[in-house]
Amino acid sequence: MKKPSGKISRRDLMMGSTAVGGLALLGTPGFSFAQAAAAASAAPSSNLDDLAGLLRGDLILPHHDGYDEARKVWNGMIDKHPAAIARCSGAADVMDVVKYAREKGIPVSVRGGGHNVAGKALKDGAITIDLGGMHGVRVDAAKKRARVQGGAKWAAVDRETLAFDLVTTGGTVSATGVGGLTLGGGLGWIMRKHGLSCDNVMSADVVTADGRLLVANKNENSDLYWAIRGGGGNFGVVTSFEFKLHDLEPITGGMAMYPQSMLKDMFHFYRDYTSKAPDSVSAGAGVIVGPPGTALEGQSAGVIIVCHKGPAGDGERLVKPIKDFGPPALDFIGPTTYKAQQSLFDAGSPPGLRNYWRSNMMTELSDAAIDALVARAGELPPPASMIFVEHMGGAVGRVGAHDTAFSNRHAQYNTSVFGTWVNADEDERNIAWVRTFGDELRKFATGGAYVNYMAADEAAGNIKAAYDANFKRLTEVKRKYDPTNFFSGNQNITP
Repeated sequence: MKKPSGKISRRDLMMGSTAVGGLALLGTPGFSFAQAAAAASAAPSSNLDDLAGLLRGDLILPHHDGYDEARKVWNGMIDKHPAAIARCSGAADVMDVVKYAREKGIPVSVRGGGHNVAGKALKDGAITIDLGGMHGVRVDAAKKRARVQGGAKWAAVDRETLAFDLVTTGGTVSATGVGGLTLGGGLGWIMRKHGLSCDNVMSADVVTADGRLLVANKNENSDLYWAIRGGGGNFGVVTSFEFKLHDLEPITGGMAMYPQSMLKDMFHFYRDYTSKAPDSVSAGAGVIVGPPGTALEGQSAGVIIVCHKGPAGDGERLVKPIKDFGPPALDFIGPTTYKAQQSLFDAGSPPGLRNYWRSNMMTELSDAAIDALVARAGELPPPASMIFVEHMGGAVGRVGAHDTAFSNRHAQYNTSVFGTWVNADEDERNIAWVRTFGDELRKFATGGAYVNYMAADEAAGNIKAAYDANFKRLTEVKRKYDPTNFFSGNQNITP
C-alpha cells in the first residue's frame, strides 16, 4: 500500500481523502453532500485528521513521508516526535489550532525559525504550531516601520529593509528566526546604537491561550506588550511584529584573529577597548577553532569581531586599535555591508550539528574571568565550538530594567560557551565540558543568563535568574493570559 503523502490539506478532505471516511464516498450515485457531511461527522477521526479540515495550511502527521524532515530543527541534538505539525498559513490557522488543542487536551509547541538551541519548537506528543510559512515582510519606508510575520528569518528582514536603506537590530546569524530571538531580547550587531530587537518592537499581534488574536502595544494590552519584549514565548503565539527601522549608514566591520599564545593579552585589550567604545561600536571577543585554509587551522584561535555603524571616516578611526593590536595573524576588518556583517557567523553554524550552550551575564570582565576563559581555551570540542563575549551597554543599558521584560540592562557583557560537535557518541563528554565551564563562569555572573542561549535542561532557578528583577510581574502577566500554562514549550514561567 502506498504511504500517504507528506501533508493533508482542506482540498484533500473536500475531494474525498480516505482519511475521513464519509467524504471518500463523494461522487457515489445517490450520495448527497448532506449525507457526506453527516457521515464525515459521524466517522471517528484518527491521527488528528480532523484538524486538517480546519486549516488553510497543511497538516503533517507521523505516518506522512515528510514528517521526519518537518520535525528537524537547527540543533541536531533535538529528536522530538510531535503528534502533528500544523503548517499555519495565517493567524486564523494559529487560532484554530490553539482552540482545537485546548478542546482536545493536547499540548502544543511553537516553531518560528527553529534555531533555538534548546529545541523548544518541538515537544513529544504535542501539536507543533509551525509558523515557517508565515514569513512575509512589508516595509513602510515613509514611517520607518516593518511588519514582519512570526515565521520570518532575519535574512528576509534584512533583504526587504535594505532595499530602502533601512535596518533594525537583528541577530548575529542571518538564519535565526525573528520571533524567537525577539521574544527573548535580541542581541545583535547594532544593539549598542539602536537597542535590542525587542526594544524596536512597536506592536505585535498575539494569539493567546484562549484562541483570541490580540494587538499588543503601548496603548492596547500594554501588559502583554511589556511581557513579550524579553519574556520569551510564554504568553502566546506572535503572528506578526511591527519593528522600528533606522537609517542604514556605512558599516565598518569584520573580524581579526590571533594565535592562542595571545589570548590573555587579547581579552585584556578587548576589555579596555570596549570600556571606551562609543555606542556606534559593537564588538565581541572569543575563542574559536581556527578555520581551514588559514595559518590558524585547527588551533584554538582568538577572535575579535567588530561592527561600526556611522560615517566611514569614524569607523576607520575607531576600528584601527583592533587592527594595530598584536598585530592580528589574520585581519578581515574594513568597509563592508550590513548584509555581510549579519552573516559573518552563518558558515560556522550550519544546521544539523549537535549544540549545547551556557550563558552568563556579567557587569565586568574581571581579571579572574579572563583567566578562566583562557584556561579552558585549548579544550574546545571541534569543529565549531566557541567561547564568546558580547559587549552590551550603550542603548541596551539606557532602557530601564523594568521598562521591558528583558531586565538584564545593567550587564556589560554576555559571556557564553557554545559547544558544537558532530557525533552523538561525543554527547556525554562535550555536554559535561560545557556544563563544567559554564558553572565556573557563573561565579562571575551578576544577572543570570541570556534566555535565547539557555539549553533544554536549565534548572528552574537559572530560568528565574534569567528573567531577574521582572520575574514576579511576568508571573502575574502569565496568570492573566495563560493561567493553565498552555504555552509551556519555552524557558517557562509558570502561572
